[in-house]
Amino acid sequence: MEKLKITKAKERLILAGIKVIEDSGIQGFSLRKAAETCGISCAAPYKHFKNKEDFITMIIHYIHQKWLEKQAIVISEHQGDLKELLIHISLAYIDFLVNNPQFRSIIMIKDESFSDENNKIRYKISNRSSELVELYCIENKIPEHLQKERLFLVRSLIYGAALMFDNKELQYNQENINMIYNIIDKAFIVDDVDK
Repeated sequence: MEKLKITKAKERLILAGIKVIEDSGIQGFSLRKAAETCGISCAAPYKHFKNKEDFITMIIHYIHQKWLEKQAIVISEHQGDLKELLIHISLAYIDFLVNNPQFRSIIMIKDESFSDENNKIRYKISNRSSELVELYCIENKIPEHLQKERLFLVRSLIYGAALMFDNKELQYNQENINMIYNIIDKAFIVDDVDK
């Protein structure tokens, strides 16, 4: 994906739009509410976005770009070791969700009004760990039913850990990050039972 060129004014509007969706849901979202949240005129968003759909599309692309930037660092550090990449992408995604809780209102939303394109981009934000689980299982000839179990474990762990950190049920510290690392690592130890 081509890097978005976003002015500070447009980014302020995007962040305000995310806040409106977080507070009011997608049905309660409007350019007017985003403008009010920013403290600017109701006409100002139309300088940056054609309509509500265009605004929502830009919000989704903005979040996707932020995730791609974070993901690129992890990929550069763990190329060549698929299992380490899988673990560290999962940890990075937890960190992304913990440090950007406002993005969850977009990433996890299910709304019929989203265009197919927006749903595809939204899915790409959260799907990297799934792709890596599949690649790892194929590479190690792990049967499909065990692949599904591992996928369930990783995806549940990502979202569950992010929620528990956010709710302060678990401290977001190195000890708990190491615990998650070890759980995923153990789940992907390949032995004769897997084949």
